[in-house]
Amino acid sequence: MKVADSGHIGQPAPCFIGKREEVDLADCIFCRIEAGLAPAHFVYEDDLVIAFLSPEQPNPSKVLVVPRTHVETVFDLNDQLAAAIFQATVRIARGVKLASGCEGLNLVQSNGRVGQQDVFHFHLHIVPRFTGDDIILDWDNSPAPTKKLSQIAGELRQALKTTL
Repeated sequence: MKVADSGHIGQPAPCFIGKREEVDLADCIFCRIEAGLAPAHFVYEDDLVIAFLSPEQPNPSKVLVVPRTHVETVFDLNDQLAAAIFQATVRIARGVKLASGCEGLNLVQSNGRVGQQDVFHFHLHIVPRFTGDDIILDWDNSPAPTKKLSQIAGELRQALKTTL
């Protein structure tokens, strides 16, 4: 029995990882939502991606964009799924702006415990932003020395050669 409240079009695909191994639905809230076994307020779905309102609404219209397939982190996405997620994200972001009247938005995506990932199923937060909303994303914005930037850029270019 599906408990999703709205707009869940068609039948959900089962959540799989890797070589089509089924994920234990008890272990993943997003897999349960995708399967229609946990409630969500859906705003978008296609063959690869679902999106629903986040239970936490620091500003109205905060949405989570989630692949139907169980993938834990950005490092585990294949190119097709990554493209589908971001294409859906752009479309949903436009809808969030239109519906909420937000002045801007943040896309937030976290990986691993140290990266503050709290649900280990890839997801991207679309957070509408308004002047004076008290949401703070904070880190040191001091420019690094040019020599250090050159070193880091070289290391990244080398690393990217192995990932292509």
